[in-house]
Amino acid sequence: MDVEIIKSKSQYKKCLIRFEEIFLAKSNTKEGKEAQLLALVIKDYEDRNYKIEAPDPVEAIKYKMEQLNLSKEQLAEILGYRSRVSEILNRKRKLNLEMIRNLHEKLNIPLESLIQTY
Repeated sequence: MDVEIIKSKSQYKKCLIRFEEIFLAKSNTKEGKEAQLLALVIKDYEDRNYKIEAPDPVEAIKYKMEQLNLSKEQLAEILGYRSRVSEILNRKRKLNLEMIRNLHEKLNIPLESLIQTY
């Protein structure tokens, strides 16, 4: 298969099918090199056509709390403000810069999510 930039949904589907067929090929073979190229053009097409928006700050925090099984008390220790957790989670108070830094550094929440307006 000649690999080229994907410009249509039908090309995308064909590339996915072909990629699936040769996915396990060894990297130093002809099919392995084709799989590497297909992966790049598929990613490029998906990046251009299937953008996933970052969640708003509150949803990102709730997701991370669920993922790490954190309590509100534990979140309060990370934020540095015990009295503010409920207000933040209920969208009654915005995050300040110090909170954003703590959430990013201690919970590894992407800054792109934390600095969005909500």
